[in-house]
Amino acid sequence: MKLVIDARYTRVTHHDGISRYTAGLIEATSKIADVTMLINDMRQLALLPEVPYLKISGPTSVLEPFVALQINKLQPDVVFSPMQTMGTLGRKFPVILTLHDLIYYSHPNAPKFLPAPIRWGWFLFHQVYFPQRLLLNRADAVATVSNTTATLMREHRLTKRHIGLVSNAASAQTSVRDQNRVAAKTLLYMGSFMEYKNVETLIQAMSLLPEYQLHLLSGISAERRAELEAKTPDSTQIIFHNGVSDEQYAKMLGECTALVTLSREEGYGLPLVEAMSMGTPVVVTDMPIFREVAQDAALYAHPDSAQAFADRVHQLSAPEEWRKYSERALRRAAHYSWETSAHQLIELAQFAINNSAKTTN
Repeated sequence: MKLVIDARYTRVTHHDGISRYTAGLIEATSKIADVTMLINDMRQLALLPEVPYLKISGPTSVLEPFVALQINKLQPDVVFSPMQTMGTLGRKFPVILTLHDLIYYSHPNAPKFLPAPIRWGWFLFHQVYFPQRLLLNRADAVATVSNTTATLMREHRLTKRHIGLVSNAASAQTSVRDQNRVAAKTLLYMGSFMEYKNVETLIQAMSLLPEYQLHLLSGISAERRAELEAKTPDSTQIIFHNGVSDEQYAKMLGECTALVTLSREEGYGLPLVEAMSMGTPVVVTDMPIFREVAQDAALYAHPDSAQAFADRVHQLSAPEEWRKYSERALRRAAHYSWETSAHQLIELAQFAINNSAKTTN
């Protein structure tokens, strides 16, 4: 199978969620299929596996509606995009488009790093469902990362196409921690600081956990940091890292008490899988997507209850409880790997090829 994977959403300095998802899939799938990736910036290669590539126009270019004309020269059996916005006019190949989640229908403000016209279009796009339907129905099959999102897509009738699961997975750099070593009284948060991530409740809860440090690992703007610092209770131990390397992240995951999040909405929750794959317990919001990903390996709390969150963290202070959830985390994380995801992608790609052939005939 000649599979082309769109890697144009890969960052050039560090991975974000889509970027890491793309790189993980390319690396694993290239071992079982003939994979060529699409890039638009040579700097992207530093964060991508060494596989053949074609440099084409960028995903925000005015040429995007007709990008398929550039891809046709590869004569692919199927093209997979980790987003749903890839242009398809003039295509001569089956295509799989991806919708990761429906978060932005509840929180329609786009990331601030995007240009203003794209942010305005993003906001308007997520006011109603029919533009999403138009995008997804162009595909021969649609991918998503969780059964939770697939269910929501069907409930809102977002596509008439077959929806297949192509899961996320942890980085191969992680390793199992020593479960007999006493965990440091530190809590890690890895994720953005958008309002729906609800970092404010994590910060509030630290007044109930004076013996713990909360490490906020991700990059953050000066304005957002000032907002959160103004809400930080006195005498709490909260540390803003403004970004950490993969190596630092892995080291801290291997030493902390737990990875934590009280996000109000989530598309998947990759940091949960990353933590669990090392045997690190997770304390998270009680909501369907985290129940799907972590099952009985997580400790759950209501996102509006700082006290409930603090109670779950205190539960882990008992060594036998910490080890119990560490062991559960490892068992649950074993269900996720890029090898599994690669086979899911190949299965969905074969469906897209067969479906395209039926439509053509």
